[in-house]
Amino acid sequence: MTTVFESPSAWRRERRAQIRGGLTLGFVPTMGALHEGHLSLVRRSRAENHRTLVSIFVNPTQFDDTADLAQYPRTLENDLGMLRSEGTECVLLPTETDLYRDGYRYRATEVECSRALEGAHRPGHFDAVLTVVLKLLQIASAERAYFGEKDWQQLSLVRGLADAFFLPTAIVACATVRESDGLALSSRNRRLPPSDRQKASQLFRALSTSPTAEVASRTLCAAGFAVDYIEDRDGRRLGAVRLGDVRLIDNVPLEDRR
Repeated sequence: MTTVFESPSAWRRERRAQIRGGLTLGFVPTMGALHEGHLSLVRRSRAENHRTLVSIFVNPTQFDDTADLAQYPRTLENDLGMLRSEGTECVLLPTETDLYRDGYRYRATEVECSRALEGAHRPGHFDAVLTVVLKLLQIASAERAYFGEKDWQQLSLVRGLADAFFLPTAIVACATVRESDGLALSSRNRRLPPSDRQKASQLFRALSTSPTAEVASRTLCAAGFAVDYIEDRDGRRLGAVRLGDVRLIDNVPLEDRR
């Protein structure tokens, strides 16, 4: 049975009881609009822990565009149905008031890696992400937390956060889940019109097959993408592009390129 907790305090009471009972916990933080990628994290957590907690919270502070926040899909009832079908034991639904009772005056900031790539194109984004992840990890009190590799820069920063602040939760990376044509699953994909959805798989193809990042960028520009960046860093090729008003990100290991 899936139990929904609508406040951090209610969840913390439950978690204290679990700890007394010797139950391990896996945590999957999400912004809802769940898809198979999220469910793969849930399955990994359920295989490795006695209980799994999934949080659903559309974090307003990490959106630099109010229109993007307004358009972000909110599909709570469908999300809860999917989590129940997976046997997820616990769901946390915090509110903005719950998580930002300080009015976002206190923030977690990383001053080097967060300024490049996504950070260069979305100023303040990673302050918001790291702040809300720190809050959620503290609230969850889990042994393990599961993050997808699609958001590679975010994953790297969350790992660094956990290490820098001596958090007891292990950060577990999970492989990107893709459509049959290679497009990485994302909640934003549902906003792509059919013609752009057909074209979107070229991002993965260019990242995977181009001999250099520069060639990948030129290939995507020629195909009609607006390229924010394509860069090789730390053994990965990372890219962010736009199709219309939809922004897509992806990355591949350099050694896996075809």
